[in-house]
Amino acid sequence: MKKFLLLLHEDIEKLNELSSKEMQQLADAHMRWAERLAAAGHLISGDGLQEKSVLISGKDCIIKDGPHLESKEIIGGYYLLQAEDLKTAVELAKECPTHLYGGTTEIRQIMEMEDYGQ
Repeated sequence: MKKFLLLLHEDIEKLNELSSKEMQQLADAHMRWAERLAAAGHLISGDGLQEKSVLISGKDCIIKDGPHLESKEIIGGYYLLQAEDLKTAVELAKECPTHLYGGTTEIRQIMEMEDYGQ
């Protein structure tokens, strides 16, 4: 099985417009989806991420507070999955609740040792 990281790109403006009931429904949808992924043997881990971040850049390690995106989008969470291939990971990600309110998922395959030699 290969490993895939799903980065959840959230529209922070849309999320801020949700009522507390809608936020709870979204959280519940994520929990149900994660439980289905775990039951099927695909879920390795997953969590939400705090909105604020720190960016360290350059050889002088310049530190800046985040978020650093130019847009209204943040990475609100992640799931680490295992699947036979990218096609399967894409099919799994189509059901991610982040899509309910305008979010998108970015899927990145985790490199394996043999990938470093290419």
